[in-house]
Amino acid sequence: MEFKSDVEALDAFSEKYKKLREEISKIIVGQDEVIKKVLISIFSRGHCLLVGVPGLAKTLLVNTIAHTLGLKYNRIQFTPDLMPSDIIGTEILDESRNFRFIEGPVFANIILADEINRTPPKTQSALLEAMQEKSVTAAGVTYKLEDPFFVLATQNPIEQEGTYPLPEAQLDRFMFNVWLDYPSFDEEVLVVKNTTADISEDLNVVLSAKDIIYFQKLIRKIPVADNVVEYAVKLASQTRPTSKYAHDFAKEYIHWGAGPRASQYLIIGAKCHAAVNGKYSPDIEDVNAIAEAILRHRVVRNYKAEAEGITIENIVQKLTD
Repeated sequence: MEFKSDVEALDAFSEKYKKLREEISKIIVGQDEVIKKVLISIFSRGHCLLVGVPGLAKTLLVNTIAHTLGLKYNRIQFTPDLMPSDIIGTEILDESRNFRFIEGPVFANIILADEINRTPPKTQSALLEAMQEKSVTAAGVTYKLEDPFFVLATQNPIEQEGTYPLPEAQLDRFMFNVWLDYPSFDEEVLVVKNTTADISEDLNVVLSAKDIIYFQKLIRKIPVADNVVEYAVKLASQTRPTSKYAHDFAKEYIHWGAGPRASQYLIIGAKCHAAVNGKYSPDIEDVNAIAEAILRHRVVRNYKAEAEGITIENIVQKLTD
């Protein structure tokens, strides 16, 4: 993919993003903000955690995105008896009496970690190295994963029996924590019409793996004004009750605030949010647009907040006002 300038490349990226949305909308009805954040996380080299009740097309969404991006896609159903080797792979003794590594399902471009909170932390930790280092280690040998690599995990918020809370280290690996809501009445009517008739849509591949890597690098090159960087860092700092920048609301309602990874994701996410909207540099509005999904799983409320019904969304809204 060749362009005369970064500006021309960003214009092309904005157009490709619109085409992606058009293709995805052939299958997925509504969920515009969810789709936007999933795509932003892919082009930001991040990972995404989707939280929603069953039947909201979480699995269908990632399958559709994988098809439109022309990427290899694997789905891992997380269960209580799943072992780390079921994810990363295992060594076997072949007929020549030599050990040979058999790759697990993590060796793909897009991984759907379905119901990730149904497996114990030991197995969840098998994804930690893959998500951060883009590699896996088995029997002392490190294997690199193919670029681009993206984990989209789903979680059911209402069914707590037989589930395990995600460790903070695991949660922090996710760029976004996106909540899916029920579709509107009109959207649900359209979903029912489409899924109860023999209608099939052919999806076109909009971008290749090589194109995605090019645009990921392009997003990183987008310039950001110092005041926007300082705003993002200050926003993350305001969530830390012991910080000198702590917001009064944070001191009263937050037990633990967001770490430096939140600041990094606020900037890279703002860059991508600006690019998909046809802008050449992000501003404070772009930071605020993605702040809730980035801070939601990194801020821990205290007992007072829980007792008074103060949500993370209320806290983030207060900080960005």
